[in-house]
Amino acid sequence: MNYDIKNESLRTQGKKRIEWALKRMPALEQIRERFKKEKPLKGLTIGACLHVTTETAALALTLKAAGARTLVCASNPLSTQDDTAASLVLDYGIEVFAINAEDNKTYYNHIDAVLKEKPEITLDDGADLVSTIHKRAALGQNVTLPWASTEETTTGVIRLKALQGEGKLLYPVIAINDACTKHLFDNRYGTGQSTLDGIIRATNKLIAGTTVVIIGYGWCGKGAARKAAGMGANVIVCEVDHLKGLEAIMDGFRVMPIKEAAKNGDIFITLTGDIHVLSKEHFPLMKDKAIICNSGHFDVEINIKALKAMSISKKEVKPLIDEYTLKSKKRIYLLGEGRLVNLACAEGHPAEVMDLSFANQALSCEYIAKNYKKLKKEVYKVPDAIDNKVAQLKLKAMGIKIDKLTAEQKKYLSSWQEGT
Repeated sequence: MNYDIKNESLRTQGKKRIEWALKRMPALEQIRERFKKEKPLKGLTIGACLHVTTETAALALTLKAAGARTLVCASNPLSTQDDTAASLVLDYGIEVFAINAEDNKTYYNHIDAVLKEKPEITLDDGADLVSTIHKRAALGQNVTLPWASTEETTTGVIRLKALQGEGKLLYPVIAINDACTKHLFDNRYGTGQSTLDGIIRATNKLIAGTTVVIIGYGWCGKGAARKAAGMGANVIVCEVDHLKGLEAIMDGFRVMPIKEAAKNGDIFITLTGDIHVLSKEHFPLMKDKAIICNSGHFDVEINIKALKAMSISKKEVKPLIDEYTLKSKKRIYLLGEGRLVNLACAEGHPAEVMDLSFANQALSCEYIAKNYKKLKKEVYKVPDAIDNKVAQLKLKAMGIKIDKLTAEQKKYLSSWQEGT
């Protein structure tokens, strides 16, 4: 909403980039074509707090095609692509409230701008819309509750399940992150590739021969570990979960506590969804010129306040690289202010993988519009029918066919009797 119509170069660049993304998201395209005809979201207002990227533009245009008034604000101050936002506003008529590197006050003003329009459905990436509504309700403020929401991330789902566990969730939420066609692909392949992409773009550092420490071996951590190893890195994994630690060992990685890894690592990547996993006890142990970055949703995984307190100086040595010098004269380089390195320092996930995630978002919005009256105040997984449909659409777009069970095979699988 803050983009000057006279800034033609920004607008033109954004439109070209959106068109490029649209061509690489065929599953979403199939949904959009159906939505244009059926208008399943006609008359609804949808508020989306997502990373304002070209891939998000494709989702916004799909929701608009379905008949919805779509408003978008940023889920991270450093991930907004201003050219994409400008084109969305000026070329496509999507209402956008986001500016790259906006301060905290502006960030929440933009969230307010979306919520003031009283959306029937909200889409979250980190649960900021949902948590803002819940905080206001807890303070006794008059708030209009959406019919339901969707949540894109592991971090957001954790927050929402905590609300549900305390009996405080005020309306239903569909956990997009828990769809197989989301976390198995977006988290593993998308985060894996884009995290390394962000590190390389920011530093231009050779990955081969370095020691990369992966903190957290969930789907995102698995993806980053595989990509780093594929580029020739020696990978160390740090975990608090015995099963995931065992899995990392079986996958061929070294596993050790962070304090031990701190002495060995050249590049450290946090991917846990938790707070202060790299903190004051770890920084003094690191090598001179160690690189630290975060690929979890919020900028809390690295204890930046502690790092600053124990440093004798801090300076920006390159865009998105801050050098902290400790009393020992060791230098530690923090990428992207500790925010999502794949979005702060690069362009985020490739369109091909976001095609799956945003197909889930679009179909889940349709599901909410049809079924919201039946839903309880709970966090739901994406219905299996939607998950399978997204996979089917993607395979169809790729020109890939698979087998079908015969009647005999279906009968066998549904029987308790042993085959003969």
